[in-house]
Formats: sequence, structure tokens, C-alpha cells
Amino acid sequence: MARLSDVLVVNAGSTSLKLSMVDQDELSRPVSTFADAAEVTAVGHRIVHGGEHYRPTVIDDTLFAKLTDLVELAPLHNAPAVAAIAEARQRWPDVDHVAVFDTAFHHTLPAVASTFLLPERFRERGIRRYGFHGLSVAWASAQVDFARVVVCHLGGGCSVTAVLDGTSVDTSMGFTPLDGVPMASRAGAVDPGVLIYLLRHGVKLDDLEHALEHESGLVGLAGTGDVSQIVLDTAPQSSLALEIYCYRVAQAVAAMATALAGIDALVFTAGVGEHSERVRAVVCAQLAFLGVALDADANAGASGDADITAPGSPVAVRIVTAREDVMIARGVRSVLAGDSLHPL
Repeated sequence: MARLSDVLVVNAGSTSLKLSMVDQDELSRPVSTFADAAEVTAVGHRIVHGGEHYRPTVIDDTLFAKLTDLVELAPLHNAPAVAAIAEARQRWPDVDHVAVFDTAFHHTLPAVASTFLLPERFRERGIRRYGFHGLSVAWASAQVDFARVVVCHLGGGCSVTAVLDGTSVDTSMGFTPLDGVPMASRAGAVDPGVLIYLLRHGVKLDDLEHALEHESGLVGLAGTGDVSQIVLDTAPQSSLALEIYCYRVAQAVAAMATALAGIDALVFTAGVGEHSERVRAVVCAQLAFLGVALDADANAGASGDADITAPGSPVAVRIVTAREDVMIARGVRSVLAGDSLHPL
């Protein structure tokens, strides 16, 4: 018999759909499909872009309609999330479905970090920097006992975040998950003049959007977004793609150190961050001027949560296994328990 504290977590990412049951001890077991999920008592849905919504919220028809409207801001993530919500609500109509927002952790961004220098008539439409990967960053930063932490969430999507005493103060992604450092199929930050130029010279809006979401980033230069393949490929374009990727991530870490007035710990998480020895080594080598140094042997043999700090390094370097499922389940339990404060 499932306990009320057991939560089915639906995590729709840009490159995967993960399902898991998380129990009251925050232990999770993977579920292959909805059909394999038994005794469901509550469902938590990861929503990447919530717009102005940030507290975990029970999904009703009104919220579902609003989430559908937000698909255009994060189509790689919100579209599969909305589809999963529709299917799950149909399969389990009598249980609570809760939206838990990836943008929530970044709700604390100060105005200096969240404001675009655009005309008020644009800003009043909600045009601001929201930040993403908040669930992952909240978990990762809480696993290290330092005040000034920079978290590199490197997966299919990538972002770098400055966390001060557990609070997000700046992050590399902005209004949408297209911004920031290079990713598997997204270029990250691009001169907006390039996009205006392409639109004025015959590129259709839909073609441009598809290229930015699916054909750019590592795919655009190396032909694949799989870092494990790129690392092994000696072709010049693959080498350059990896070099640019690591260079931009290192630049973003340095920028976040500025937001924190220093750095005590550098954390790598998500698929690439957890599993690519090469990426971690190259990024850290470029940050030596900040005091970042990793232990080569520890880095090479790292598995799961690991301390890969070099002896004497003033900056701790850690690997933290992503646990967005736990953070989503916490959000669900918070809502159903009637807690007024956001669990993040």
C-alpha cells in the first residue's frame, strides 16, 4: 500500500522524460512508464518556465491553460511537460497534481541581476531574467557547506549559478532557457543583432526558432550534442566545439564569482557535469587564477558525489549527483501539507 507521502515525480527535460516514485525518506525508484506506476497518491510535475508563477501549486484547469500558454517560452521543456500533465491527469483524475517550478529558486535574484535594460513597455510584459535549473541548483548547493557556491548544471541544457548562503543571486540563463553558456543543441548567448539580421534577410521565424532550439550549440559545430562522443572525436570542429563549451562555462563561473565577491566552492552536476572528467578538468584549469584546482586522480576516478579538490586548493571542487526528483517531491508535500512557505 502506498503511503500518502509517496509521490510520482514527472521530470520532463529537454532530452529526457524521467519518472520516479519518491518515498517519505526521499528514496526514489525509477518508473518506466505511467502504466508501471502503481498506487499513485500524488503527482509532482517539473515545470521549467512558470513565468510569474513560482510557488508549488495544485494544477487545476486554469493553471493548466496558463502553462499551455507558456510553452512558447520553453518549448523543449514545457511542451512535453504539458503533454505529460494532460496524460497523467486523465490517468489519475482523483489525485492531486502539483506543478513545481524550475524558476522558483531564482525568484530571489536582485534587480541588478534580473532586469533587462529595455524600454518599460517591454519590461511591463514580464520581460526579465528568470533563470532555470533551479531545482537542480537548490539541491546541489545545499549539499556543500560553503557560503559562496557556484553551481555548474551541465547536461542537455546548461547553466551556471551563483548561490550565496543558499540563495540564488545570479545565473547565466535569462528570459528563456536559450540564454547563457553553450548547450547540446542550443548556442547559449547570441548577439541579438545576428537574429535580427537573419530575419531581415529571409530566414523565417519558425526556421530560426527550430535552429536555435535543435541545430545550434554542440550540434551546430560538432554534429552531435553528446559530449562523451565529442571528447573522443579528434576532428577539428569537435575539438573546437569542446574548447568553446569549456571556455564559456569557465567565463560564466568567473562572472558568478564576481556576483559573490569570491568563490568558496565550485560544484558540477547533471549528466555532463557528473560524468565528464575532461570537461571538469578543462574548466577548472581555466579558473586557476581564482584558486580553483582539482585533484587529477580524484577527478578521473570520480563516481557519484565526490570531492575532487586538489590538496591546498582554496576553492573546494565537488561533484553532486542531481536529485531534482527529491526537490519536486518536497514541493508536492509542502503544498499538500498546507505549508505557506516555498520549500526551496
